Amino acid sequence: MSSREEILANIRKNTQKKYDYPTWEVNGIVYPDIITKFCEINRFVGGDAIVLGKGEDIDSVIRARFPEAKRIASTMEGLSCVTLNPDTLDTPQELNGTDVAIIQGEWGVAENGMVWIPQTVKHKALYFIAESLVIVLDRNRLVNNMHEAYKKIKDDKYKFGVFISGPSKTADIEQALVMGAHGARTALVILK
Repeated sequence: MSSREEILANIRKNTQKKYDYPTWEVNGIVYPDIITKFCEINRFVGGDAIVLGKGEDIDSVIRARFPEAKRIASTMEGLSCVTLNPDTLDTPQELNGTDVAIIQGEWGVAENGMVWIPQTVKHKALYFIAESLVIVLDRNRLVNNMHEAYKKIKDDKYKFGVFISGPSKTADIEQALVMGAHGARTALVILK
């Protein structure tokens, strides 16, 4: 028996009274208009979120928002503005110099503007190395709060996943907020 097992066995042996784990229901915040709230919070955290209108497409939004972008990376099917498939690269270092990365989001959270991004690309560095990040998300995959989000992602079988909310930012230098400090300088969520 290891020392850890021995300690735990002694604790169990000397525990006089046992209590059942309490049961409770978490009632997280719920919004009457989840899409509007998600977009509002996303702008509040320094990003942007738009809802595609009838007849609009992702390519036209990308071209309008990033007219100077030369290197646009994505593995998403059906986008004509993409100039690079990041999964064809051997190393993540080859992603350096990416102007725009277009990635697929899985779940959006209205409470904090976050989007759950499971790793569906070869190099997860794509999520952090691009100058601008565009997250495409189905508007029907928005939840109100983090409690709901964790229920949705608990069974994800991906090796890696991350919540992203707006562009990279830090406020640790003289308490001044700096956008794009450690990753994307801008972040746009497109709700389709």
